[in-house]
Amino acid sequence: MQHLPILPVLLPMLTAALMLLPPFSTTLHRQKVVSFIGLGLTLLVAVQLICNANAGEISIYQLGDWQAPFGIVLIADRLSSLMIVLTMVLAFGALLYGTAGDERTGMFFYPLFMFQLMGINGAFLTGDLFNLFVFFEVLLLASYSLVVHGGGKQKTLASVHYVTLNLVGSALFLFALGILYGVLGTLNIADMAVKIRLLSGADKLLAEVGGMMLLLVFGLKSAMFPLHFWLAKTYSNVSAPVAALFAIMTKVGIYSILRVFTVMFGDNAGELANLAEPWLWPIAILTLAMGAVSALASKTLRILVSNLVIVSVGTLLCALAINTPESASAALYYLIHSTLITGAMYLLADAISEQRGKISDRFARSRRMCQSLPLGIAFAIAAVTMIGLPPFSGFLGKVMILQTAVEPYEIAWTWSAILIASLIGVVAMSRGGSTLFWRLRGEPTTCELLPKVKLVAVFFLLILSPLLVIFGGYVTEYTMDTALQIYQQAENPQMLLPIPAGNGG
Repeated sequence: MQHLPILPVLLPMLTAALMLLPPFSTTLHRQKVVSFIGLGLTLLVAVQLICNANAGEISIYQLGDWQAPFGIVLIADRLSSLMIVLTMVLAFGALLYGTAGDERTGMFFYPLFMFQLMGINGAFLTGDLFNLFVFFEVLLLASYSLVVHGGGKQKTLASVHYVTLNLVGSALFLFALGILYGVLGTLNIADMAVKIRLLSGADKLLAEVGGMMLLLVFGLKSAMFPLHFWLAKTYSNVSAPVAALFAIMTKVGIYSILRVFTVMFGDNAGELANLAEPWLWPIAILTLAMGAVSALASKTLRILVSNLVIVSVGTLLCALAINTPESASAALYYLIHSTLITGAMYLLADAISEQRGKISDRFARSRRMCQSLPLGIAFAIAAVTMIGLPPFSGFLGKVMILQTAVEPYEIAWTWSAILIASLIGVVAMSRGGSTLFWRLRGEPTTCELLPKVKLVAVFFLLILSPLLVIFGGYVTEYTMDTALQIYQQAENPQMLLPIPAGNGG
């Protein structure tokens, strides 16, 4: 049990490495079986971690028994455990969809998929900024290959922009780490939070520069304005299971902002208290505005979904800008919802594209789809959920965020921006849906049914939205406890620095 925190990183890594060796490297079927075994084991570990965290336990794992803040530290608390479970559930739906043919377009789909999970899980679990950078690079290296998986001109073009921007982000990340390490002498998040409170003068100015560079890097990862322009082009050109898995990628940036700028630069950071808050408000509003306007101009379903992802990022940034435990709890609930429904929408967009032939998912007249009834039902549920209409989880999440705005300026900014963006989302999604399912020009000439596993994968992720409402009391109780724990860590960072006996590898 003491080694549980490292298993979400270790299991995907070993699974991916195993699939690169004979006899698994020569057969996709064997890779498929191994990947699902690895995914299942990692999901079981994630469930155990979240059960431990729900009991109030913070698991701190020090690799090689090197003591914090000098060694590599993994921390499994309520927040990181929640994000690991969310990642694994999303990955199961994406991988299930991919088994119906997407893996055949390239040789290394399954190993790359597992390496991607390794990087994402590591980013959520790490307790220091340098290893956050390391896991960022792991997930980015896997994502570079997944973006071009299957080849094609559009994928290659999208990958060039994606790789270039992320290389710039990685360079900025290293500069920020160098500045902060020079000032503080440590990169352990909890240790940094303690030492930041004592800064003044030139050291405080340098730490402020390093902190703002971190906000820039995390903003690039989360696709906030004005660093959002890469997302629609990249996500709309990758394969469906990869796009679905990428739904968690922007949340890595949101998670990093929440973790770093609450614990390190929160209310208790002395002269650097609430460093990001003045910037988050205008950025959140502009992100919402750009996402909504771009959604109206979208010409395909994939691009529309990508632009609505940007809207969801703006909504989450509004909640983080309010900066209270209640707003953080609401943000976590909405984050769960938006991740799952975005994954479902990318899978659904691909299924619709297959049924429409050469027209693909473009908003243009086409022949009726062979399976228009199940796809239409799925689209209706997904659209209502994604734009935040009742009775699904998107509506509940937005209401929770709006209720946390209490100051007049918070109410003015948050209510107007989120409600207007939601209205524009309704218009854009209604126009798209009516075009896809009602503007028809005849019956299909051929009728190729989708593999059942693809529909199962889509509805698996879709059904989680009503479940988030049905079990909303339990979920919101957990997210509230999670938010309170984060703010407790900001008040007392030493709670992340105990040295449990015998927990090294």
